[in-house]
Amino acid sequence: MDSQIHKEDIRPYLLELFGAAGIPCSGEQANQLQRYLELLREWNGKMNLTAITEPEQVAVKHFLDSALLLRYMETEKPGGFCLIDVGTGAGFPGMVLKILCPEMHLTLLDSLQKRLHFLEEVCRELGLEAETIHARAEEGGRMENLRCSFDIATARAVAPLNLLTEYCMPFVKMGGSFFAMKGPGAGQELENARYAIGQLGGKLYRSEEYELPGGDRRSVMEIKRVKPLSDVYPRQTAKIKKKPL
Repeated sequence: MDSQIHKEDIRPYLLELFGAAGIPCSGEQANQLQRYLELLREWNGKMNLTAITEPEQVAVKHFLDSALLLRYMETEKPGGFCLIDVGTGAGFPGMVLKILCPEMHLTLLDSLQKRLHFLEEVCRELGLEAETIHARAEEGGRMENLRCSFDIATARAVAPLNLLTEYCMPFVKMGGSFFAMKGPGAGQELENARYAIGQLGGKLYRSEEYELPGGDRRSVMEIKRVKPLSDVYPRQTAKIKKKPL
C-alpha cells in the first residue's frame, strides 16, 4: 500500500469547498469522504477505478462535482427517497450523495463486479447501506424490482445522451427525474436526444452549465418522467447501439 495514502488530509479543503458552494457537510461527513478517498487510492492500485487520483483533484472533480447535484434534487420526501446510480463505476455521484444524505435509499448498478466489491467495502468502512446490483443498464431496466421504481436516476457515463436516456429512464417512476451529468457544451447532445426523451416518456425540465473551482465546466440535465414507459424499452444493447433513438 502507498504509504502516502493516509497522509493526504483533504478534510479542511472539503469543508471549504462545500461551504463555498452552499452544500452542508458536517465534520463526520468530511471524515467519511476522507476515508473514501483513501480507499479509492488504495484500490486504484489494484484495478482501474479512476484516472484522477491527486487528493485535491478528487475533492473537486469527484466529490464536489457529485455533491453539486444536491442543488437540483428534491430530497425532502417522507421516509427518504430512492436513487439509482447507473453505471456507477467508482461510486460517483451515488456514494457521495449517500454520505451527504444518509436517509437516501441508494442502489448502485454496474456491469463490473469488481467495482461493486470496492463499493461494498466503502459502505462497510463508512457504516453506510446501499444495494449493489451487477447488471448492464438495459438488463436492470427490465428487472421488475427496478423498473420504474426510483425517484431519481443518475449517470456520469460517457455515452451520448440519446443512448444514456434509454439506459436510465426505464428506472424512473412517474414524476421522478433522470439527472445526466455531462461535460461542457452538451447542447448538441441534448438536441440529438430530444426524440429519445419523448419516446421514453420524459420531458426536459432543465439544462444548466456550471463551473468547478479550477475552471472546468460541467453540464447537468434533468429529465422528468411525465408519461408511462412503453414495454418496448429498453431494447437490447445491439439495437440501442445500432439504431439509437
